Amino acid sequence: MASVRFTVTPTKAEDLPGLSDTSPDISSRSGARVQFGSRESVNRSDPLSEGGGDGADTPEYSSIEQGDGNSKISSVYINNTHGVDDDDFYDRNLALFEEEMDTRPKVSSLLNRLANYTNLTQGAKEHEEAESIGEKKKAGKSPQMGTFMGVYLPCLQNIFGVILFLRLTWVVGTAGVLQALCIVFICCCCTMLTAISMSAIATNGVVPAGGAYFMISRSLGPEFGGAVGLCFYLGTTFAGAMYILGAIEILLMYIAPKAAIFEAKTPEGEGAAMLNNMRVYGSICLLLMSLLVFVGVKYVNKLASIFLACVIVSIVSIYIGALVSAFKPPNFPVCMLGNRTISGHDIMDGQCAKTILPVVTVHPAERPDTNLTFSNENSTMGPTFDPSLAPPPVEKTTHLWRKFCEGPELNASCDKYFSSNNFSEIEGIPGLASGIVSENLWSSYLSKGDVVEKGSLDSSQEAYPASMHQPYVFADITTSFTLLVGIFFPSVTGIMAGSNRSGDLKDAQRSIPIGTILAILTTSLVYLSSVVLFGACIDGVVLRDKFGDSVKGNLVVGTLAWPSPWVIVIGSFFSTCGAGLQSLTGAPRLLQAIAKDNIIPFLRVFGHGKANGEPTWALLLTALIAELGILIASLDLVAPILTMFFLMCYLFVNLACGLQTLLRTPNWRPRFSYYHWTLSFLGMTICLALMFISSWYYAIVAMVIAGMIYKYIEYHGAEKEWGDGIRGLSLSAARYALLRLEEGPPHTKNWRPQVLVLLKLDEDAHVKSPRLLTFASQLKAGKGLTIVGTVVPGNFLQSYGEALAAEQTLKLLMEKEKVKGFCQCIVAQKPRDGISHMIQSSGLGGMKPNTVVMGWPQAWRQSEDPQAWKTFINTVRVTTAAHLALLVPKNISLFPTNSEPSTDGYIDVWWIVHDGGMLMLLPFLLRQHKVWRKCGMRIFTVAQMEDNSIQMKKDLATFLYHLRIEAEVEVVEMHNSDISAYTYERTLMMEQRSQMLRQMRLSKSDREKEGVPGFSSSRPEAGGATKSQAQLVKDRNSMLRLTSIGSDDDDDTDGGERERPGSSSGTGGSSEHHRRVQMTWTKEKASQYRATHSGCSTPEGFRDMLSIRPDHSNVRRMHTAVKLNEVIVNKSHDARLVLLNMPGPPKNPEGDENYMEFLEVLTEGLERVLLVRGGGSEVITIYS
Repeated sequence: MASVRFTVTPTKAEDLPGLSDTSPDISSRSGARVQFGSRESVNRSDPLSEGGGDGADTPEYSSIEQGDGNSKISSVYINNTHGVDDDDFYDRNLALFEEEMDTRPKVSSLLNRLANYTNLTQGAKEHEEAESIGEKKKAGKSPQMGTFMGVYLPCLQNIFGVILFLRLTWVVGTAGVLQALCIVFICCCCTMLTAISMSAIATNGVVPAGGAYFMISRSLGPEFGGAVGLCFYLGTTFAGAMYILGAIEILLMYIAPKAAIFEAKTPEGEGAAMLNNMRVYGSICLLLMSLLVFVGVKYVNKLASIFLACVIVSIVSIYIGALVSAFKPPNFPVCMLGNRTISGHDIMDGQCAKTILPVVTVHPAERPDTNLTFSNENSTMGPTFDPSLAPPPVEKTTHLWRKFCEGPELNASCDKYFSSNNFSEIEGIPGLASGIVSENLWSSYLSKGDVVEKGSLDSSQEAYPASMHQPYVFADITTSFTLLVGIFFPSVTGIMAGSNRSGDLKDAQRSIPIGTILAILTTSLVYLSSVVLFGACIDGVVLRDKFGDSVKGNLVVGTLAWPSPWVIVIGSFFSTCGAGLQSLTGAPRLLQAIAKDNIIPFLRVFGHGKANGEPTWALLLTALIAELGILIASLDLVAPILTMFFLMCYLFVNLACGLQTLLRTPNWRPRFSYYHWTLSFLGMTICLALMFISSWYYAIVAMVIAGMIYKYIEYHGAEKEWGDGIRGLSLSAARYALLRLEEGPPHTKNWRPQVLVLLKLDEDAHVKSPRLLTFASQLKAGKGLTIVGTVVPGNFLQSYGEALAAEQTLKLLMEKEKVKGFCQCIVAQKPRDGISHMIQSSGLGGMKPNTVVMGWPQAWRQSEDPQAWKTFINTVRVTTAAHLALLVPKNISLFPTNSEPSTDGYIDVWWIVHDGGMLMLLPFLLRQHKVWRKCGMRIFTVAQMEDNSIQMKKDLATFLYHLRIEAEVEVVEMHNSDISAYTYERTLMMEQRSQMLRQMRLSKSDREKEGVPGFSSSRPEAGGATKSQAQLVKDRNSMLRLTSIGSDDDDDTDGGERERPGSSSGTGGSSEHHRRVQMTWTKEKASQYRATHSGCSTPEGFRDMLSIRPDHSNVRRMHTAVKLNEVIVNKSHDARLVLLNMPGPPKNPEGDENYMEFLEVLTEGLERVLLVRGGGSEVITIYS
């Protein structure tokens, strides 16, 4: 056996992409000289020789040239037309598969490619490519992050946010401890169930960059993926705006209140002034953050750990402060008037009293009035000093007196509530051991403008309304359970942070579930314990005081912190800034991932960025959308918006997991096994409920936005096949529906045309009659099944490419005509066989076509090739045999397009015979379309002499009434009349023409096919066929009939291939009909043939045809056609469309050509005709 030896000297093994899968010893060494051999026959076409062939003298070799950093492998050719660039060709064990090796690679090659797969994070690939410009690529650093650093801490940082520091105390005070626990528990359950579903999806294969978007889009398809991906993007963007607003609120309320630009002149204007300050500072902060993100993400990532440390320190200080408060509560007194809370900002002199009484202490060496001490007075009191030592003191009013009274005088007119109630001070932070939790258990929802009150304090029974000018603490918004859910939910979002970093993890499929679920458990524990601690340590009026006005403007959660409120204030400020930066970093990358998938055309521009992959345009759009959130300026209004978007995202993560589990997709094999479809659907239900609980109108808006994006992608986006769950669901639903349909034939009430449209393609693969598809679309109005089919002549093995091209042409036409349906291309040697196969095999189960639409063979008389009309008639016969309805539009080019305006007119129905009621149903269906909508309907029926036409008209009108079809009714009487000379002449001309054409074709066929001794192929005398000759041909070949004599090889008809017993060439007749026919002649037969045909060998032979007497049955049929045509033209010459029964083809195939002539005569003079042939079953009913 000849052998071939390769000697390959690579610089590095990895530089040769194909070599690592050739031999085991190659991948083990790099940089070494490697020799390997493979034995194979040099000449594959020769038998194997034991002693080596000629080709072994000159060894073939493969040389590798290094240049420009790219390795080039020269192809080796061993007496073969295909080049080979590795030793796959020479593997003897796989020689059986070598011809398919390019499409079906060896397992070793496949595994090698999979082993070299790199999981890159978003933008990492672009960064790597940018860094490698002009220099050699550095070796990729393998991901080393574990569960704690890679998933747990990023999730903690994203989950803990502004709501914990700014709003959780207020939520606890307003909803009460029990309802607050309920809110936190529901939200945490939602994220936990979503995390379980997300873990299952994330461990079912590699999750590249894009995180949640990638998971949803690959699980639910591009439409859902794009819609939910954009919702997730909008949620992340608005989260950035919310964090910035939180940071600005901390800055202006608690760090630098003097920095406010706008100041209110009246108490009513304070809210508006604050919002304007938030807008200005928020916009400046957003600009600075966007610039920081634009300059470099690495700075954001470096700051992330600092921000996380701030969050952890702040939370620890809260817990320590709560424990310390049990022994030594911090001193934060709250001033109360009756049971109403007084704002600490308005106690200018530090006196929580109505009046103050100075106390004078006299020293011997001093004047009696030098030292004064003040005593607070809420009511008239006795003097506390010796009146003999000093003059009587004068009682003075406090600053609060002036707020409630018209002047500082003691006799000034005051507010009634102020007059009937006294001031008192309570501890704002009673401490853990105080038992205040019993007061805070229950809810205390307030309306906008209500005063924050403490129910346990005494107050006058009379209800006096409070004025905004008085120094009370007021509720700034109307609160409810649902509102609090919407405001709190953003504090549990951020669970996707781990899955977004899957590329940096050492073992993503292990780290993502563990890290995410541990982070959710940790944050849930913190939130639940914080609710209990806040309720147990802080007084209810302070908890309900959103901005800490009662404790002199301190951050409420800061009052509990140890050692100082500033720990929380500074920590929360930096943590919210960090969270805002993270959102502004993540959102543009998410948008870039969606844009690069190219599923939403108008977002393509956002897929581009800087040279290193930074999404510049996406960052710009993100900043603009975030600015919209900042212009809203209220944290409480922005939070429900992003709640909606995040809930929608989580809802679809749960749906994706639940669907994949229920459908049992073969590819659904998550490593994370602690999931169940019930958990996924429970999570989905909670998400949906929370959406409508928190804000039903925001929920509807979010769903409308998602729905619009979904429909946009569906109609205009790029088609992607990602093996998603929705396709699997569609498949299961389709299977279920098809099996249900199999249970029995459809009821007459449910019958609608399921159309098979037969189109013909020309030589350039263009559709000859595209209006056929237009007509089908008008008939269907988008409902039911539409299959568009064509037959490509040829052999399937050679014509597969043409079939694909034809299918693409049909799809483009269907898209242009907006027809929803399927394409089917069949490759067949004969068009009539292909059409027959298509009619038999189209559809699936109960979704099979019940109606065939095909075009009329135009100019069939002038055509030398009889194939067109013979195929047409054959199709009519096949549809009849299959019990399918048939629609044949004649003059299809005159039919209206979908874009033509609707015009008035009539659709005329000529109901001559009843074949299931198709004629009644079709105009009704057509009139559903805008093109035919304005058309009226007229029904004509034909009465014979023995019929009662008046009664017929009444019966027909009643029938239409019961059918609920509005139409004008007319009965046309056709009297028995003699056959006219015109009819006789027309029939005669038809038969003469058929005879002439038959003889001419036979002459041509004889010259081409029949090797008759003594006959020159160029002699015209070979024409003139007679019955005896036809019988001879039939006897000798068992395949040529009188009807098909003279046609080419494809021109046999049904039954033409039946063999007669005793025929001399009976075997293989039907299979050999494409080969050249050789007829065996004896000398006697030849002389007999000459004698028989001598009459037709001269021009006088054609005169015999003039003496033909027309067949009587043909005359009768022609008479019917002529008479009917006269009546139809007379009545319907101005109709927009004429529908009439299509007569069936003759049972004897010899009259096929005459049948075509009858149809021509029947429809002469009519502009648009639809020939209708029912399938034999009733399609319309009078019953409901």
